[in-house]
Amino acid sequence: MNAYSEDLRRKIVQALRRGMAKSQAARTFSVSLSSVKRYAKMADEGRSLAPKKRPGSKPRIGGPAERLLEADLEERPSSATLADRREYLRRVANVQVSESTVSRMLKRLGFSRKKGRWERANATSS
Repeated sequence: MNAYSEDLRRKIVQALRRGMAKSQAARTFSVSLSSVKRYAKMADEGRSLAPKKRPGSKPRIGGPAERLLEADLEERPSSATLADRREYLRRVANVQVSESTVSRMLKRLGFSRKKGRWERANATSS
């Protein structure tokens, strides 16, 4: 489920400041009573009503490693296996990832495997 927008949170707090009961605000805005209480407390303490960033780990392959992988694909589209590309990233970018991660990144970059060769998915056949 996505977090409620900052705009909705502000409207809830404004309604409470105009005298609306917390339970009524929860029903009016279709949110839980605990959310209304949390937003009221945040506003009273002067904290931002903006939703927090979602938790989770950072992507294993970032910008520089992504560009290196793309350049490697352009240079050797068919001669390197996923294990070779994984080893290449480990040596050149000091990034240790699994072959599955390399495969997902290649797909995310728009490459697909066609007859033993990695090509851009939108490349036309000759």
